[in-house]
Amino acid sequence: MAYTIRAVRGEDWEQLRELRLAALADPVASVAFHETYEGLAAQGEEFWRRRAAQGTQGSLAETFIGEDDEDGGSWAGSTTVLDEGDTAHVVGVYLRPAHRGTGLADALFDAVTEWALERPYVTRMLLHVHEHNPRAESFYRRLGFVHTGQLSSDPKAPLLREYEMVLELPTRWTGTVSR
Repeated sequence: MAYTIRAVRGEDWEQLRELRLAALADPVASVAFHETYEGLAAQGEEFWRRRAAQGTQGSLAETFIGEDDEDGGSWAGSTTVLDEGDTAHVVGVYLRPAHRGTGLADALFDAVTEWALERPYVTRMLLHVHEHNPRAESFYRRLGFVHTGQLSSDPKAPLLREYEMVLELPTRWTGTVSR
């Protein structure tokens, strides 16, 4: 499969809404999201327009999508990255079932990693993976993410856990030489 990876634009709000609601309706993927289907389905057009435009409005967040080149550019998956100072926090990773295992996740992570590396102060990428999502955890491990030892409760089901994982980014040339 061939994909075009790009940042979401403000005019993409309807596709963004549809993809996020599909993620929340997916029984396998929904564990990865802190939002609920009902909560987001109730949001109006203005909410979705703001969310879609956040990357173009100087926000400290960017959402990348993978468009299926063989299916007229339909949205196959997405991920969002948040600028949290020295950390690029990856959230909202979702691939439609037909696109899992196709290389789309790698391409989306290439985009968020490039985004992080464009910020010289970012030293690591961070994400959380639900304990009932071993496929995602395996993928993150393959990319080099490791457990930090930190756990958090799933906000939708406090008895369940999420594992924090981190990927240290390579150090960058600062233009000065230490002596």
